[in-house]
Amino acid sequence: MLTSTPTIDLVAGARPNFVKLAPVVAALRAHPALGFRVVHTGQHYDAAMSDVFFSELGLPAPDVHLEVGSGSHAVQTARILERYERHVLEALPAATVVFGDVNSTIACALAAAKIGVPVIHVEAGLRSFDRTMPEEINRILTDAVADLLLVSEPAGLANLAREGVPDSKVRHVGNVMIDSLLTHLPAARRRPTARSLGVTAEAYGFVTLHRPSNVDDPAVLGRLLTLFVRMSADLPLVFAVHPRTAAAIEAHGLGEALRRGGRGLHCVPPQPYLDALSLAAGARLIVTDSGGLQEEASVLGIPCLTLRTTTERPVTVTQGTSRLLGNDTDRIEEAFRDALAGRWPAAQTIPLWDGHAGERVAQELLAWVGRGA
Repeated sequence: MLTSTPTIDLVAGARPNFVKLAPVVAALRAHPALGFRVVHTGQHYDAAMSDVFFSELGLPAPDVHLEVGSGSHAVQTARILERYERHVLEALPAATVVFGDVNSTIACALAAAKIGVPVIHVEAGLRSFDRTMPEEINRILTDAVADLLLVSEPAGLANLAREGVPDSKVRHVGNVMIDSLLTHLPAARRRPTARSLGVTAEAYGFVTLHRPSNVDDPAVLGRLLTLFVRMSADLPLVFAVHPRTAAAIEAHGLGEALRRGGRGLHCVPPQPYLDALSLAAGARLIVTDSGGLQEEASVLGIPCLTLRTTTERPVTVTQGTSRLLGNDTDRIEEAFRDALAGRWPAAQTIPLWDGHAGERVAQELLAWVGRGA
């Protein structure tokens, strides 16, 4: 949306970004005093990972599409940095707003900061304290160059204070991803996604897997796939296979492990947002290494078996439904039995995960841009 008023760039590149972007766009539409451009880097570029999210979330078509495509972390980050810099030099925004922790986040933040464009980071302050995760490097560096840091949970405030970020640059606004969940949950619950796969609501588990620690080592991935097959004999599992995971399964010749799953293991490609939310909301339990699904499971009150040893979202463990298990198959299977038996703590209400974070972000953006007007 281009206007004669001050205009900010809202940057998204990967499917979690789109889910976080949508509530902010919706809130900004009510404030014509601040214009915005949606910048799609093209980090996720196929229809299943990108286009369908725009249509389902009610997002406008991107004003700018950088079309960077796939590549290694270095190649992809460099392409985004170069192309976003070119865009900024041609059409200087009042601020660049980045979301989350993907390559698009750090690349656009760096490009903007080097030109002197203020950087605003939505979902700032999250830390897993595991620097083997590329996302952790992206988080730390983005926060280091950001001028305004919008935090989703209390741990983010503590992390930024410990790192010496002045309080004047930090705001606790809540979780914009939960805005999208609460907005679209009724429609998602009406979808026949589970039924179309031959499973019954609250009588299946929903599985996702994509972290390097779980899929890059063929021995680890093979053990996890064998475990999923075994678990599916007791509870049908819907496994949404990420492109990275599918490539690893193919490269390591592990497809036979999935084929042995018989009728209990349902492998599907990455799902559009509403179908993915439908599957998550209807599940008896969730098995994942996704940060976003930890958050969604906690709000939905569904046991979340998190296949990681650390999380940048600790509130999902202390107040939500996530249990950190790593990729130890014995621990995962024990947690699976606990969840089936109902031995799982109930979720608590998490502060500011209330469906209004997008409105708070919009207010902060208005105040920030207005300060420099």
